[in-house]
Amino acid sequence: MRLANLDIIDFAPPAPGWGGRYFLFVKVTTDTGIVGWGECYASSVGPDAMKAVIQDVFNRHMAGENPENIELMFRRAYSSGFTQRPDLTVMGAFSGLEIACWDILGKDRDRPVWALLGGKMNDRVRAYSYLYPLVHHDLNTFWTSPDMAAEAARDAVAKGYTAVKFDPAGPYTARGGHMPAMSDISASVAFCKAIRDVVGDKADLLFGTHGQFTTAGAIRLGQALEPYSPLWFEEPIPPDNVAQMAKVADAVRIPVATGERLTTKAEFAEVLRQGAAEILQPALGRSGGIWETKKIAAIAEVYNAQMAPHLYAGPIEWAANVHLAVSIPNILIAETIDTDYHRAIIQDSIRVDKGFIPAPEGAGLGINVDEDYIRSRPFTGDGLHLQMQEDPCDYANGNAFIGGSPPVHPD
Repeated sequence: MRLANLDIIDFAPPAPGWGGRYFLFVKVTTDTGIVGWGECYASSVGPDAMKAVIQDVFNRHMAGENPENIELMFRRAYSSGFTQRPDLTVMGAFSGLEIACWDILGKDRDRPVWALLGGKMNDRVRAYSYLYPLVHHDLNTFWTSPDMAAEAARDAVAKGYTAVKFDPAGPYTARGGHMPAMSDISASVAFCKAIRDVVGDKADLLFGTHGQFTTAGAIRLGQALEPYSPLWFEEPIPPDNVAQMAKVADAVRIPVATGERLTTKAEFAEVLRQGAAEILQPALGRSGGIWETKKIAAIAEVYNAQMAPHLYAGPIEWAANVHLAVSIPNILIAETIDTDYHRAIIQDSIRVDKGFIPAPEGAGLGINVDEDYIRSRPFTGDGLHLQMQEDPCDYANGNAFIGGSPPVHPD
């Protein structure tokens, strides 16, 4: 059995667009006719340029290869162009293709992917979701309203979720870390208080930041949130300075989580080595794929750290996250995005049940991809999957995070 053909499909989610402006799916077919699906979580360049990278990685390192040879293909891609170092774009391309290989292998053996990774460690995986607006909420004011967030948290707990994530801490800027505005600290405290008052001890609070702050700014904010005992303080400073993140971890009594912008064991191992985080958040469509992330999980075991796979993408990456989570002992929780279109893409073949994801039982990734649907919504915009603002933090008028840069849709 050999890898023969590749098709790359970009999908533009309908409004409100939770999960990003577009998803990049790959369909890999073997010379025996088995189809494997993967998803590339790569957004450093636009989707057209990224498609060219994905095609190049496939043609150069994978076409004609036995899909069993995951390690060999990884080493080829990792070494591409005399690099042998983490490359976010190349690894983003390879990761989605690697996920498709596992889907093929599972289908060929009529077994779930987790069964090929050491078997079932967990019958189900704990899930969490961002707090998104409810139907009656105003989309623009929701992100700065502790009361609306608390209402959304109550709804999530009623559905069975035992953890909710929110991010009221101000802007992500291309300028790097900034000192938070006092109004952003006050708003963050107000969100934590309102949500904790509603959920009590029924759910953990996952405080999301995305590298917004300087080291000192992150410490100020984190210490202000300590009375509400969040489960984690997510990526409090830019991910390019592990030593400074370790200083935050030492100064704040909230576990630090990081990893959605990291790739390969080389970067994750350094986080653990320096004590910068106790919770790792790899996105499997970027981190090197399923096998590489299984290695990351094993390294994390040595450091008594836990895994919490990240998701701001589509449901095929989510399926890969779930299979990894089923197979490892140090899984903490897995992010999920429960929208009509996420469910429609995989035709409800994996679902959250009362706050937990049952281990998939179907062959391969265990998903039924609606190919007609994903081909019906090609991306026609010119933005990236996610974008950072160039304007600095506003210390006079306050700041607002608008839900992960939801796209503008013609519908």
